[in-house]
Amino acid sequence: MQKLYLDFETYYDSQLSLTKISTVEYINSPSFKVWGMGIKFNDEPTEWISGDDCITVLDQIVWEDTAVVCHNTAFDAYILTQYYGCFPAYYYDTASMARGFNPNESARLKDVALRLFPEDKSMRKGEELVQAKGIVDLPPDIEANIAGYCIQDVDLTYAIFNKFYITYPQSELDLIDLTIRMFVEPKLILNKNLLLTHKEKIKKETAQAIKDSGTTREIMASQQKFAKYLEELGITVPTKKSPTTGKQIPAFSKTDSAYIQMQNLYPQYKHLWAGREAVKSRIEETRAERMLSSINSNGTFSVPLRYYAAHTGRFGGADKINLQNLPRGSALRTAIQAPEGQNLYIVDLSNIEARMLAWLAKEASLIDAFKTNQDIYCNFASEIYGRTITKADKLERYVGKTAILGLGYGMGHERFKDTLKMGSPSIDIGKTTALSIVNQYRIKYSNIPKLWNACKQLLYMMLSNVNNGVVYGPLTINRGSLTLPNDMKLQYPQLTCKNNEFSYHSNKGYIRTHGPRLTENIIQALARIIITEQMLNIHKLPEVDVVLQVHDEIISIGSSLDADKTLEKILAIMKTPPLWCSDLPLDAEGGYSIQYDK
Repeated sequence: MQKLYLDFETYYDSQLSLTKISTVEYINSPSFKVWGMGIKFNDEPTEWISGDDCITVLDQIVWEDTAVVCHNTAFDAYILTQYYGCFPAYYYDTASMARGFNPNESARLKDVALRLFPEDKSMRKGEELVQAKGIVDLPPDIEANIAGYCIQDVDLTYAIFNKFYITYPQSELDLIDLTIRMFVEPKLILNKNLLLTHKEKIKKETAQAIKDSGTTREIMASQQKFAKYLEELGITVPTKKSPTTGKQIPAFSKTDSAYIQMQNLYPQYKHLWAGREAVKSRIEETRAERMLSSINSNGTFSVPLRYYAAHTGRFGGADKINLQNLPRGSALRTAIQAPEGQNLYIVDLSNIEARMLAWLAKEASLIDAFKTNQDIYCNFASEIYGRTITKADKLERYVGKTAILGLGYGMGHERFKDTLKMGSPSIDIGKTTALSIVNQYRIKYSNIPKLWNACKQLLYMMLSNVNNGVVYGPLTINRGSLTLPNDMKLQYPQLTCKNNEFSYHSNKGYIRTHGPRLTENIIQALARIIITEQMLNIHKLPEVDVVLQVHDEIISIGSSLDADKTLEKILAIMKTPPLWCSDLPLDAEGGYSIQYDK
């Protein structure tokens, strides 16, 4: 395939801006206009094509034999597919590749160019775009400046791509292509009426909660005003240190233990706590609004996923919508639907992190329990309560589940106690009980604390080049990083150790780490590889296309005919471990529906 390096320059102003609205809103706006585009075929010189000539040039390209390369391809390829009706055979994205190579750093074109070409002053992003803000029809002198600016961006993208492409794993490139395709070639639809009804319901519930509180939205929404209101009622307001300023601020987060205690001390003011929660939790209403504004003209929904959003490679939200934390049972989920005659196949890996942790730690009792399909939550709950716990014992099983999912990464008894208290259901246990449960876990699954210690040693080994190439399980040690089974790296740039405490650098400053935290990073990174490999294998099935990924779930779309057989094929893929962990016991469960309702 030929490679087409591409960058569109488009009209923007103070309101029509990607900082204010989503990509879909922006490009579907009546005010949207393409000023022009920079294009480069393979190694040929980059050209500027004025807006009116773009369609003529694009129509001459053989798209089934063309791979497009952009920086932030979701934007440029959305214009290409949805505005011009051109569909390339493959999508590369240098912003995604930058996040994959340096997940702790900025992926903006300006920053990537500076990082890759620090000594070459010619490899810098220009600033000319600001000259054209608010100008619909560019005069010749400004268009010339914008043309030069655009050509420079294309040339930077070309240079960055060729730096990255040499060593970037093909499986990850295929994953980038799939992620971009979910957005620019959408197959899901959104139920507009359902979203509108849900949005109005949330608004009414919020308004009623504020009315019942006996105060105003303004007081409820402001930390300081809410604190003053409580003080006037004779309530001592809990405080905490601000992570940004270091000053004492009101502790009003719903996860602050002092705030939870205050609510428990004053149950007579539950109408205030409910009103505050309603005002601060407008997330459902906001998401409904954003999803409504992101419906394409044909009713489809462009799925916004950010590739390598996390340090460990996990997906994140993008384009002002985070599909990674849609609440189960929410109308926001059920509004995501398949077109008529098709199904969504919704399948998730069962206990993937707990399984991976047991496998890497060589914790035989847990591995055997997974192999024989035992309920590990009930098993550990039975240890806690000294009697047989079954799924019918919901509260006891929930304690066991919280322990299995939380204590594997070094959680202490105070945090474990708070986690149960803040959970749903909320369970209040004493410090002594919490400490006992933590100790039970560490004794019963003793290889897991041993793994924390091993990971602490890995941190020491990553401090120098001496241990480069040393293998630990599926990992290879390098200075400041661990090479994963898919040849990507779990990175800890500028890793240092002072007074037996480790830290590494990111664009947010230095981040502390330690053995249990490294364990968590490794497990999440390995679990992510399994899930993404399964996504690619499922996408190869002729029956379906993968259209969404949420945590450990893979959502595909396909014909409603022979649905059971299609589901069986997907389940078979998701129950098969990759070669690098062929003895890992995997399991998966799921079903099919016309809507995302699992």
